Amino acid sequence: MSKTMIRVILGVVIVVIALWSMSLYNGMLSLDEEVKAKWSQVLNQYQRRADLIPNLVSTVKGYADHEEKVFIEVAKARSQVGSVNITADDLTDPKKMEQFQQAQGELKSAISRLLLVAERYPELKSNQNFLELQAQLEGTENRIAVERMRYIDIVKTFNTKVRRMPQAILLGLMGFDPIVQFGVENEAEINSVPEVSFE
Repeated sequence: MSKTMIRVILGVVIVVIALWSMSLYNGMLSLDEEVKAKWSQVLNQYQRRADLIPNLVSTVKGYADHEEKVFIEVAKARSQVGSVNITADDLTDPKKMEQFQQAQGELKSAISRLLLVAERYPELKSNQNFLELQAQLEGTENRIAVERMRYIDIVKTFNTKVRRMPQAILLGLMGFDPIVQFGVENEAEINSVPEVSFE
């Protein structure tokens, strides 16, 4: 084999590797943008829930003024959710994701306690504003579940590509790290329904 032939083969190999690398990089950029878009949708739904809470609290408060502890818990949980900011750039940080999930779980739990308080007041349960707010809240919880599922699916695709060999080495050099997935470790205890006694 002549030197010219070796150079041609080597040149072809380099061009193929360069094209594969560019294709891989561009594909990962597209996937990264899709992950960020799905994350934005998750945040939109959580924000929708946070926006509904003041209306729900004031409606319940009109009927159940002496349930101050529950109102304080809801306000505190909503405030805590607002203070835990996680951007698309933070999606590779497990601690930030855990803080975010914990804050959201505590808010969901506080909302559950608020709705249990509402169960004690038959006139409240028949109030049209309360029924509409409750329906909106249930719809929002469903939307949150759907958006989380979509986010989980796209992160699974992204992380699989980032971890699969041999591209894992190249993608690591390009700065693509696995993204933290939603966890359910603490959600069972955070979102557990409190006991209610009507004594």
